[in-house]
Amino acid sequence: MSNKNIKTVADVMDADFLIVDGIVTVTEALEHMCSANIDFLLVDKRNEHDEHGIVLVSDIAKRVLAPNLSPDRVNVYEIMTKPVLSVRPDMNIRYCARLFERFGVSTAPVVKDGEVLGVVTYTRLVLKGLAAG
Repeated sequence: MSNKNIKTVADVMDADFLIVDGIVTVTEALEHMCSANIDFLLVDKRNEHDEHGIVLVSDIAKRVLAPNLSPDRVNVYEIMTKPVLSVRPDMNIRYCARLFERFGVSTAPVVKDGEVLGVVTYTRLVLKGLAAG
């Protein structure tokens, strides 16, 4: 494969994403997800030495819905994954897919110099990376 055919994470990432504070309730997180039509939220760093987190709909299902907890009484920081695995924008999409498989993740922020530029998912890797040619 020649270099001109290589697609990078930056080529397929979604630049539209939401970052919330970890203190928001699951109810508030769900409102954000529904209004933006997304199934995850990134959780902001508390300070410059902290790391981003992520909360997926599956986290809410497993850690709030299944144990029958009130989404009004659970904060995102209690159920999020932190630190979240992040990828570089210049990473080849094939390596990103391998990384996802190896670590059992399906969504990751795209980070450059500590700044979140976007988010990449298996869906974007396949539909924007492979299916788009």
